[in-house]
Amino acid sequence: MELITPLEFRTLPCPTYPDIRLSILPYRQVAARIEDFSPHAIHIATEGPLGLAARRYCLRHKLVFSTAYHTRFPEYIQARSGLPLALSYAWMRRFHNAAQAVMVPTPSITKALSARGFKNVVLWSRGVDTELFSPGERTRLDDSAPPRFVYIGRVAVEKNIEAFLKLDLPGSKWVVGDGPLLPRLKRDYPDVHFAGVFPQQELARFYRAADVFVFPSLTDTFGLVLLEAMACGTPVAAYPVAGPLDVIGDSGVRHTP
Repeated sequence: MELITPLEFRTLPCPTYPDIRLSILPYRQVAARIEDFSPHAIHIATEGPLGLAARRYCLRHKLVFSTAYHTRFPEYIQARSGLPLALSYAWMRRFHNAAQAVMVPTPSITKALSARGFKNVVLWSRGVDTELFSPGERTRLDDSAPPRFVYIGRVAVEKNIEAFLKLDLPGSKWVVGDGPLLPRLKRDYPDVHFAGVFPQQELARFYRAADVFVFPSLTDTFGLVLLEAMACGTPVAAYPVAGPLDVIGDSGVRHTP
């Protein structure tokens, strides 16, 4: 297997999201790498410059390829720029409809994309390491007051974290992760515990220490953190939207006005 990633190219930061690096004019190098490796199958993981370069090469040389739709970029772009969903979905549809298969994580995303005119949509689900994420000792998080509500993930606008932080809840709130929204949230919510970034091996202790794992996102296509929290025996609070509904099902769903 050969991986082609932005680490091998000159890059620039994505506007409004500098943690994402965009490769600069990658087509020639991508084409040479594909020709040298002569793959039997080609999978395009994202719709960025590398994905566009690989797609262009495949179409030019009449090679079949698959793509993945694991991020709801139209909703993310709308949240950051106000661009209408119809425009970005039209571009995404054109990108993915050239693929032999568009791999998506859940049945609801399959249905949603099919309704928007995406073709050849197939289910490609997710899983987590249940040896790493499993019930165990539920240690305390410092001396914070219980119950402890914990969010783990990117600290960015599309994650809708402020919907959680604005809630009037007993106990304490924790945010584990990093992202472009972190400095402002630290300033605006001084009573929240911002733990920072931890390697995956250490996240299980946060899941186990939580009384409730909070997942406020409205735009995730799946949410692996939901599986990780439940694998650790921690209940999840999430909106009844695509992603959580597929992962959790309707168990314990409560619709509120």
